[in-house]
Amino acid sequence: MTRTELIAAIACRPSTLNAEDTYLAVKTLIDLLRDTLAAGERIEVRGFGAFELRRHEPRVGRNPKTGESVILPARHRVHFKPGKALRERVDAGMETQCGR
Repeated sequence: MTRTELIAAIACRPSTLNAEDTYLAVKTLIDLLRDTLAAGERIEVRGFGAFELRRHEPRVGRNPKTGESVILPARHRVHFKPGKALRERVDAGMETQCGR
């Protein structure tokens, strides 16, 4: 689901928010998540999951075209760990879709 699809899905639900307000709310939420992770902080949403940064040490990689060794610098990557409620809901949804 893209950001535009998310906004459209929220806006079509019965609520007091129109499409413009929904766009602003989703944009603000995404900006806040991005800024919080950029500051190195963890984000936890109960029932949904947690976002955190994980540090990956520098390593030696290979250029697949030439086979030459390349030093890859250290970096941080965002890791998402789904919460129990989300895992259970996804598993239940997949069972009904797969005909189990």
